[in-house]
Amino acid sequence: MVIFPIIIVVSIVLYIYYKVAILKTKDGLEQAYYNARSRICLGTFILAFAINQYVFYQTRISLFIGIVFLVLGGMQFWRGWKEVGHYRKEWKRINEF
Repeated sequence: MVIFPIIIVVSIVLYIYYKVAILKTKDGLEQAYYNARSRICLGTFILAFAINQYVFYQTRISLFIGIVFLVLGGMQFWRGWKEVGHYRKEWKRINEF
């Protein structure tokens, strides 16, 4: 399956992009927003990596490690998703005209 390696590469590139974007901005709210976006990319990377490893190896140990990675990746993704929503609402609240 070629889709999981593509997702892995795209998510790690976006993770690095958002981490560099944090360094380029001075506003604390934008930094927190970019950090939340990078957390989503990290969660996607871990989720896709876990699925890819199980599909590739299909052993019991890869299943257990994949389950742990699925849980950790899901937690990263969910926390990033919630933070992005929060910081987007804060930005709209602060920049009302």
